[in-house]
Order: sequence, then structure tokens, then C-alpha cells
Amino acid sequence: MAYPNRDEAIKRIRAGLLKRTGKAWSVTTPSKGTSWGWITIAAPPRRQVDDYDQPKASGGHTSKADREELKRVLGLDSVHHQGISIPAGSDYYQEYVDRAEGRKPSVLGKHSW
Repeated sequence: MAYPNRDEAIKRIRAGLLKRTGKAWSVTTPSKGTSWGWITIAAPPRRQVDDYDQPKASGGHTSKADREELKRVLGLDSVHHQGISIPAGSDYYQEYVDRAEGRKPSVLGKHSW
């Protein structure tokens, strides 16, 4: 089985979430640095909220409603207000592509450290 690379995983996770929720999601990664391969899934800036779940133009968090939706759609136990952090690694990428596209994960990501 060929796992997706980072860029392909981002595209597929974004598309899978859009198709399954009808909403756009921020699926991003740092452009450089030690966390380069990590992927973050969160509410896009226009849906971010402050600490009291009130709309905030920038620098906010993922709302409780969006966290609950991500939790349900991805089959997770919880989602942090800063979103979901996916470690760099092809097995993690595949796990979250499967989840976003509505499948049971074919592989679960494993820490290599």
C-alpha cells in the first residue's frame, strides 16, 4: 500500500471533510522548521472564536460546535480548541485520510520516538 505524502494528505483530508460536512476546514502545515511535516486541522479564520465561543476575526480557536463535528466525523474521542495535530509520518497521514474520507483507518499512526 502506498501512503499519501504530506501535500496529498492535506488535499485529501480537506476534500474529505468538505464533502462529509459541507464546510471548509483549515488543513495546514508549517512551511519550515522542525514541525514541517505536521498537519493541523482546525476551523478556518472566518469561523474562529474567542475563549467564550464568540466570533473572533483572527487568532482564535475552533468553536465547541466545530470541535464536536470534527470529533464525530473523524471518529475521535476529543478535539482540542486549537484543532487536531497530526504528526509527520506516512502512517499518520493515511490514518487521517481514511478518517476524513469516512473509512475506518487502514493503519494507525505510531510514534517513532
